[in-house]
Amino acid sequence: MSVTSGMVGDGFYNRNSAPQMAAIEYVLPWLEAAVADMRLDDVPATVGLADFGCSEGRNSIAAMKRLVEACRRRTQRPLLTIHSDLPTNDFSGVFAGLRPAGRSVFDDASVFSAAVGGSMFGQLLPPGSVHFSMSFNALGFLDRRPLKRLPGYVVPNGPSERAGVGQVSDDERATFAMQADRDLQAFLHARAAELVVGGKLLLEVFGASDELRTCDGIYDALNGAMLEVLAAGSIDQRQYEDFYQPVYFRTLDELVAPFAAVESRLAKLYRVDRAECYEVPVSFVEAFHASGDVARYAAAFTNFFRAFTEPVLRSSFAGHPSLDRLIDDIYTRAERLVRDDPARYEFHYLSVAMLLTRRE
Repeated sequence: MSVTSGMVGDGFYNRNSAPQMAAIEYVLPWLEAAVADMRLDDVPATVGLADFGCSEGRNSIAAMKRLVEACRRRTQRPLLTIHSDLPTNDFSGVFAGLRPAGRSVFDDASVFSAAVGGSMFGQLLPPGSVHFSMSFNALGFLDRRPLKRLPGYVVPNGPSERAGVGQVSDDERATFAMQADRDLQAFLHARAAELVVGGKLLLEVFGASDELRTCDGIYDALNGAMLEVLAAGSIDQRQYEDFYQPVYFRTLDELVAPFAAVESRLAKLYRVDRAECYEVPVSFVEAFHASGDVARYAAAFTNFFRAFTEPVLRSSFAGHPSLDRLIDDIYTRAERLVRDDPARYEFHYLSVAMLLTRRE
């Protein structure tokens, strides 16, 4: 079973994923340059374009539109856009976004679209059927929980220095780092099986550096709220210690590690064309700096991380007698914590990305 059912549905993720789109937009010029230089053999006749981790579709379709436009500058062959996520994902937004007003969003009669449900850590598409694969942010979610408990904090990278509440041991963090590396290698092998020779893979995911981590602020607020509901008796100590978000924030070195050894199997499958760690501006942070409206900021910030953390919370506390009330209480408390002390929960969106070419 997957560690999450996907993002919050019913349009909630679409409405609260502007920071993720900013991270995607940064690397879209990489995509366009890669297509301009990409090998396009006559076989297969259809050019396959795949996005893994499409969620409700808004960001996936926006990126795919740029990819389709870039491909149309190279070829007039039929294009197939594939939008993939977990079988439990809310695909209704994807389908609505692909065919607004009953016609293709790509406004091209020879562009066809499909959705595929399944784990991106396994092969989902036929061998040699994809020319360009991409994945944005999804790879941060682990394929499995490598530890049953993470008793000191709610995410394996540990608390920020600024908040300083909670702890994760070096051994615990190393266990999650190894799981993240196994997941990355499984993902890369699966995509290699699907890509044509000369095909491209663009991979971007929220990350960390020596100075900044995307997890800081988000999980400090969530952990603080969890400790409050623990103190209030809504959950017990065992439940708090058993719960954690199965998400890992990689550094750039960790992202490119599978290719470090020239003789590694993945180094023989792919050429690394480009890799970078970068920070993108966050719309609700910039709006707060401009207006000073802390209440609006706290609400936007909390909705942003609720969109991807709530499904794991619901799964972890599925047997709770007042689940909906508990979930709402946690996010209400998290929003209040941010509103009362926004500096303590300072947030930066850091990404790591790489562009690969499938070798012979």
